[in-house]
Amino acid sequence: MKQDSQVQYRFPADFWWGSAASATQTEGAADRDGKGKNIWDYWYELEPHRFHGGVGPADTSKFYDRYEEDIRLMKELGHNSFRFSISWARLFPQGHGEINEKAVHFYNKVIDQLLANGIQPFVNLYHFDMPLALQEKGGWESRFVVDCFAEYASTAFRLFGDRVKKWFTHNEPIVPVEGGYLYNFHYPNLCDFQKAVQVGFHTILSSAKAIKAYRELGQDGQIGIILNLTPSYPRSNHPADLEASRIADAFFNRSFLDPSVKGTFPPDLVELLRSVNHLPIIEEGDLELIKANTIDLLGINYYQPRRVKARESVPNPQAPLLPEHFFDFYEMPGRKMNPYRGWEIYEKGIYDILINVKENYDNIPCYISENGMGVEHEERFLDEQGMIQDDYRIDFIKGHLKEVHRALQEGVNVKGYHLWTFMDNWSWLNAYKNRYGFVSVDLASDAKRTVKKSGYWFKEMVDKQGF
Repeated sequence: MKQDSQVQYRFPADFWWGSAASATQTEGAADRDGKGKNIWDYWYELEPHRFHGGVGPADTSKFYDRYEEDIRLMKELGHNSFRFSISWARLFPQGHGEINEKAVHFYNKVIDQLLANGIQPFVNLYHFDMPLALQEKGGWESRFVVDCFAEYASTAFRLFGDRVKKWFTHNEPIVPVEGGYLYNFHYPNLCDFQKAVQVGFHTILSSAKAIKAYRELGQDGQIGIILNLTPSYPRSNHPADLEASRIADAFFNRSFLDPSVKGTFPPDLVELLRSVNHLPIIEEGDLELIKANTIDLLGINYYQPRRVKARESVPNPQAPLLPEHFFDFYEMPGRKMNPYRGWEIYEKGIYDILINVKENYDNIPCYISENGMGVEHEERFLDEQGMIQDDYRIDFIKGHLKEVHRALQEGVNVKGYHLWTFMDNWSWLNAYKNRYGFVSVDLASDAKRTVKKSGYWFKEMVDKQGF
């Protein structure tokens, strides 16, 4: 490939370029071909008003029926890799036991179609979609469910591991802890710090058990985890603000990063949990298993920073215990915002994460597994030819890739970049409120796909190996 002399930010020829998606958010066909219910199907039945526009997960973006068309589009837009998740409840309708052969057929076809188009499948096993049958047994609170996850993972490795060489156990495991057990934005909608800690521990234990199963099969790929890492910046260099930052980092980043990469939990987090009498129940052999089964590859999701300061008032002693008992959030004056999502845009955060991984986590092989910008009412930006002119998304990607490039130049072992997401998808409680994709999905016209300006820009960038 002839190199373009106009390219200022050049990336390696073997860099992983692509996008990421998840089963519940894209597949649709939620009640077809033997799929069991997951917690999102069930929650929508219970409380549809909680979901933006009353739109549930039943249809979403119809990837289940249109994957061939979508994968051809991925190839057209320069993808050499694509991360998707397997639906646990589609493969095991009851979460364990009998396998759904129609699910095996579907995922085999998706994997084969990706490979036929020169796209490497990156497969994630858990993306927030607990089978309802297992949630009824306690979900991640239950050790039985941990063992069911290991069974599910081992089955997926045996079924698909001859072709899939990049595996991930969990996507953003802190999010079900926060959403389901602290802040009421995932099912089962609890506010219980003790259960949150237990869920977090069992999630890491399940990851280690899946990694152990993968290694015992002797397959020749890599297995990792995908974490949403949000740098915790202090308001100032005052010792109290710095301490607030350290505590936030322990709760939201190092809680999963340290055991996944180092095999041990952060001592300061352990001491903090002990001080409030909220350590998890740990059985004999658990810590040794976690220590012995660390990841090969780290996926990093980055959207926004976290800014914190020392608490300015004493917490209500009658209120439920939450991480914010130990710090306050801080809004930096003059920050750049995505007003639709309510998130700060801070490109340098991605560089700081990558340097931290290099300096404190043995420069483990990593890649940017999600980064993206959700925008509401994108139809405002349609041109006369019917294409969305999403220059704001192009600018967002460029800004973050400049920081990824800087980290590369400084020796970070970063292997690729995936946008969230390939096509507009259903986004949990927000449903289709904000659009993220390279490709627009028109729900009113049978989910018609139309490439946005950013999709064509991405293709051109990949062809030039940079911009």
